Amino acid sequence: MDSPRGRIYLMKMAAEGDISIDRTFVGHIDACLGCMACVTACPSGVKYDRLIEAVRPQVERNFHRGFGDRVFRAAVFQMFPHPGRMRVAALVGLLYQRTGIQALVRLSRLVRLLPARLAALEQLLPPVTWAAISATTPELTPATGTRRRRVGLLTGCVQRVFFGDVNAATVRVLAAEGCEVIAPRTQGCCGALQLHSGLEDDAASRARANIDSFEAENLDAVVVNAAGCGSAMKDYGRLLSGDPAYAERAFAFGSKVRDVCEVLAELEPVAPRHAIHARVAYHEACHLSHAQGVRREPRMVLAAIPGLTVLEVPDGEICCGSAGIYNLVQPAAAAELGRRKAAAIFSLQPDLVATGNPGCLLQLRSHMPGPLPLVHPVQLVDAAIRGQASPNIKQITEVRP
Repeated sequence: MDSPRGRIYLMKMAAEGDISIDRTFVGHIDACLGCMACVTACPSGVKYDRLIEAVRPQVERNFHRGFGDRVFRAAVFQMFPHPGRMRVAALVGLLYQRTGIQALVRLSRLVRLLPARLAALEQLLPPVTWAAISATTPELTPATGTRRRRVGLLTGCVQRVFFGDVNAATVRVLAAEGCEVIAPRTQGCCGALQLHSGLEDDAASRARANIDSFEAENLDAVVVNAAGCGSAMKDYGRLLSGDPAYAERAFAFGSKVRDVCEVLAELEPVAPRHAIHARVAYHEACHLSHAQGVRREPRMVLAAIPGLTVLEVPDGEICCGSAGIYNLVQPAAAAELGRRKAAAIFSLQPDLVATGNPGCLLQLRSHMPGPLPLVHPVQLVDAAIRGQASPNIKQITEVRP
């Protein structure tokens, strides 16, 4: 029952009234990563992604979760989609790390006394800096030289608080390639976490707000540098298909959404690239490769950097275990996948790892058996254009004119 086919049978039986949406049913549905690897693998073209995202709202409406589960999930959704609250949490994380409490907790192994979900949250906490917490993205960044496109940028929630350097690199690269970049102040959470967790109404509300925010800017494209966000935003048309006021607008909006690597692959490079002599393992984020079908473009973008050797991860199509909030609500299974993915990456002996999703970056960092820098592909492009390595890769890359 934990295979895609098994879950489809469960859905059919529940829809026909043969079984109820009980603890057993919900356990099998919750155990699904939602990585969509089965969609690309299925020779019959079964749209399992549509099925799992249709049944999860039914679970949330018809199943009464236990008290602890409800409280934990509520805490996640009251914090992650809200950058302001995330900044407060990040400040607490900064104090936790800078005061030495984290080192003491990990050295004494007190973390083992925490409930599994809280232990997973502690392990996933990235190094926090004040610069990251306070970073902001300019609302308007003009193109360098002749303007080729006018694009919007989703700054994200977790992305803008913990990975502000990725947003900054994205803006610099797009501007260097002739894009005027608009980051509307009115934008909010894309709704991906809610959509993938069965909170359909909340996801739809956030979709409407973002359509209103970006639509007014008359953009050629809406650029996203987080795979899960891009997957959700490209699907706004389906999400709002029953809303007369937004259905047509949502389809039009979704057709403009592009991963940053898609945009860079489409544009003929105008900014010169300096050489980066390094071996990079490229980890495919599931919601980029399986959900969006974006596989060739990130490799093209990386391969265009002189001196860079792109390595393919063994069993690269298998999820790292991040999967939205899966590594928080299903920590044991996620950790097993994380260790497996980290071992596969380490077997290549790369200098660094590149992946296009913040969840994957956090998951891989927490399970690496040794120090290995992790970056977004756009950060490598940024380093190549600027002719200098960014702080987190400068120790292992040799950048030359």
